[in-house]
Amino acid sequence: MSSNTLDNVFGLSSQALEVWQRRSEVIASNLANADTPNYQARDVDFRQVLQQASGDSSSSNLELNTPTQGQINTTTQSADALKYRVPLQPSMDGNTVDSQVEQSAYASNMVHYQASLSFINSAIQTLRLAINGGGQS
Repeated sequence: MSSNTLDNVFGLSSQALEVWQRRSEVIASNLANADTPNYQARDVDFRQVLQQASGDSSSSNLELNTPTQGQINTTTQSADALKYRVPLQPSMDGNTVDSQVEQSAYASNMVHYQASLSFINSAIQTLRLAINGGGQS
């Protein structure tokens, strides 16, 4: 199935799923470095990345990254889209990770990830129903 066909069937849900996945990796990295001196907590600007992926005219278009001629890098998230978190309380060692904030963000992110995954699964079930002729096996 071509990328355009997938975009027509799933809309932005498949791209959102990739962004939620990337965000969970970034938050997990923040949590893993909660005790690392001078570590700066990062987060994905979901709105910016999704606007780029959707081709929204208010943001710059996402450029394709081709590591080798004829290949496309599947990473839709560049390091530039990662933003630094503003700490609620500064720490003496320069670390900006607040474990409670990160855990809350991770839990919220997983809810969004599961919702996107459920929507995609629902779309697949609808397609299967249409292909099978309304439940006739």
